[in-house]
Amino acid sequence: MDKQQEFVLRTLEERDIRFVRLWFTDVLGFLKSVAVAPAELEQAFEEGIGFDGSAIQGFARVHESDMIAKPAPSTFQILPWRAEAPGTARMFCDILMPDGSPSFADPRYVLKRMLARASDLGFTFYIHPEIEFFLLKERPVDGSRPVPADSSGYFDHTPQHVGMDFRRQAITMLESMGISVEFSHHEGAPGQQEIDLRYADALTTADNIMTFRLVVKQVALEQGLNATFMPKPFSEYPGSGMHSHLSLFEGDRNAFHETGAEYQLSKVGRSFIAGLLRHAGEICAVTNQWVNSYKRIWGGAERPAGQGGEAPSYICWGHNNRSALIRVPMYKPGKTASTRVEVRSLDSGANPYLAYAMLLASGLKGVQEGYDLPPGAEDDVWALTDGERRALGIRPLPQNLGEAIDLMEHSELVAETLGEHVFDFFLRNKKQEWEEYRSQVTPFELMKNLPVL
Repeated sequence: MDKQQEFVLRTLEERDIRFVRLWFTDVLGFLKSVAVAPAELEQAFEEGIGFDGSAIQGFARVHESDMIAKPAPSTFQILPWRAEAPGTARMFCDILMPDGSPSFADPRYVLKRMLARASDLGFTFYIHPEIEFFLLKERPVDGSRPVPADSSGYFDHTPQHVGMDFRRQAITMLESMGISVEFSHHEGAPGQQEIDLRYADALTTADNIMTFRLVVKQVALEQGLNATFMPKPFSEYPGSGMHSHLSLFEGDRNAFHETGAEYQLSKVGRSFIAGLLRHAGEICAVTNQWVNSYKRIWGGAERPAGQGGEAPSYICWGHNNRSALIRVPMYKPGKTASTRVEVRSLDSGANPYLAYAMLLASGLKGVQEGYDLPPGAEDDVWALTDGERRALGIRPLPQNLGEAIDLMEHSELVAETLGEHVFDFFLRNKKQEWEEYRSQVTPFELMKNLPVL
C-alpha cells in the first residue's frame, strides 16, 4: 500500500468518514457515482469495485459488461456539504477491464493517454478554465421558459445580490476541497455567473471541472435556486462558454514563450495555434457537443458590445482579439510563464476529458508537423463581410451539430485521439440527437406558421 492510500485510510478514521463516493464520467460527461463503506476501501485500492458497464452510456455492450472502477487516492477529498459527522468523501476512478487493463471507453483514460503522448515529447499541458453558467429561480419543467435568478449585468456589484452570495458560498466549498479559484463575477446576462479556476495540469483541471459542476448545482439547491451549464438557455442573452487558457511546459520552462519574438510567442506556440485552427472544425462536435451549443456560437445575441457574450463563429486567431476563435492574451513583462493561448469556442456543457484531449491532440499535431501559423485577424471578425473573410482565408465553424458530425466522422485525428470505442459511440449518440432535433416541430414554427398557413 502506498503513502497516498495510507493517508486516505487514516483520514477516514480520524474524520469519521462513513461513506466514500467513487466518481467517474460516462462518454457524454455525466458524473457517475458508487458509494462504498470505508472497510471496503483497502480492497478497492487493490482490486477495484465491479459494476455493469453496459448500463453506462458508451461503456460496454451487454455481452462484455463487467468493468472495474479503481479509485485514485490522489483525488481524495471530503465533500463539504456532507461535513457533519458522519462525513462523506469522494475519489475519482480509473475504469478497468476485468484483466486490469485500462478501458478504452473511459473518458479520463482518453485524456491520460493523450497526456502521456505529450509527455513523450517532453511537454506538460496546463489549463486555466473560465466557466460560465446561469442561476435560475426554479428548475424549468416540460420545456417551459427559464427565469433568471437576478437582473444584474456584467461585473455588477449590488448589496444583497443573489449571485454574490451564491458565488461566495460556492468558492468557499471549492477551496475547502483544494480547488483554487482565481476570479469570480457576474456575467453579461441576467442570472449569468462566471467563476475562473486557477491553472493546473490538464487531468487535475478536468477533475476539478467535474467537481465544480456538482458543487455549483449543490449550492444552488441549498439556496432554493437551479444552476445550468446549458450552452444557451435564452434566445435574447449570451450563452455560457468555458474559455480555456492553454500552455505547454518543458520542465519549468514555458514552451510557448520566446523572448523578443512577436507577442513573445515561440515557434512551438505558433505551430500549436496553427494545429488548433486547422483542426477546429473536425473537433467541434467534441468541444461543442450539444444541439444547443450552436445556438451559442451562431445565436446573434453574442454580438452587442458590453453584453459579455463573445462566442466565436469563425476560425481565426488574433492578439487580444475577442472576436477570434484563438486569442493570444497580452504578454506581461517579466512573466514568461504567462504566455498562453485562449481557446474561446468551448462551452460549459462539454465533457472536459474529451474536449481537452482533442485540443491537445490538435495543437501537438501542429507542433509535430510544423504547421505554419496564418496571419492573425486584428479586426472585428463579425463585422467583416463574407467576401472579406474568404479573402483572408477565414472559415466558419460548423453552423449546427449536423455539420460538426460530418466533419468529425471523416477526421483521422479525432478517431485516433478518442479511440475506436469512444469515437463510434460518440458519433452514433450525436447522430441520434441531431435526428431527434431535426424531427421536432418547434414553438417558433408554430408561432410563425400555424396562424397563416
